[in-house]
Amino acid sequence: MKKILLSLSEPALRQGYLKNELDALGHAASALVLNDLAEESEMGDEAAKEALLSVALVLSQEGQADFVEGMRRESARQELWSLERLVRRAPPPSIAAPPIEEQRIPDYGKGRELSLGERKSLARRPNRASMEKLCLDPHPLVIRQLLENPKMVEDDAIRIATIRPARREAICELSRSHRWMSRPRVRMAILLNPGSPSEVTMPLVALCNREELLDLLKSTETSIVLRATARELLVRKPPISGRDGETVH
Repeated sequence: MKKILLSLSEPALRQGYLKNELDALGHAASALVLNDLAEESEMGDEAAKEALLSVALVLSQEGQADFVEGMRRESARQELWSLERLVRRAPPPSIAAPPIEEQRIPDYGKGRELSLGERKSLARRPNRASMEKLCLDPHPLVIRQLLENPKMVEDDAIRIATIRPARREAICELSRSHRWMSRPRVRMAILLNPGSPSEVTMPLVALCNREELLDLLKSTETSIVLRATARELLVRKPPISGRDGETVH
C-alpha cells in the first residue's frame, strides 16, 4: 500500500485510494496495514512517514468516527500499539470557543457586518489587509474558501491554528488541507493549541520528529494523553550519533 500511495501525485488521489483500500480490507486487515505503516514511521522510515500524513488526514475527517472506533477495538484485540497511538482517545479541551453564531464577526471596514456570502467572496481574492481579518472569521465556510486561496501563506495558516480559545471548526477545516498539513510549523501550531480537537491532534503526533516531540513534552497546556504519547514515540525513535560519534538517545 505504501508504494502505491506514494506513487500518486495528488493528495486527493492518495486519500481517495487509501479510503477505498481500507474499506475493502475491513477492520481487522486495515488495522494490521496501518500498524505496520505507523511502526515503520516510528523507526525512522521517511517514506512511511510521508504516507502516514495521508493516514492522519483520513483519520481526522468527519464521517470517520466509526472507522476510528473500529481501529481502536482492533488495536486492543490484536495488541497493535503503534496503531493504538494513532487513534488513542484524549479528553476534550477544557476551554472551547462559543458556538459559531455567538462569535464576533471581524470588522472588515465596510461600515456594516458583512454577510456570509460576502465574506466567502472576499476570501476568494483577499488582499493582505483583509487576510488577517479573514483568518479570524468564525465561519468554517469562510476558512475553507480562504485555505484554497493561493495567496494565503504559512503564517496565515498558523494564525488560524493558534487562535485561543481554539475554534474547533476552523482547525478541522485546516486539518483537511494537505497543502497546510504537510507543513511542520502548521502541524505544531495545532498540536500546541490546547483547544485543538483530539481526533486531529492524536494522529498528528506520529508525524513529529525528535525536536517536535520534545517541544510537546515541554508544553504544560496540552493534554496529559498527548504528552504521554509524545514520550512513548520519543523512546521509540532510533538513536542518533553525536559529533564525536557517540550514540545519543
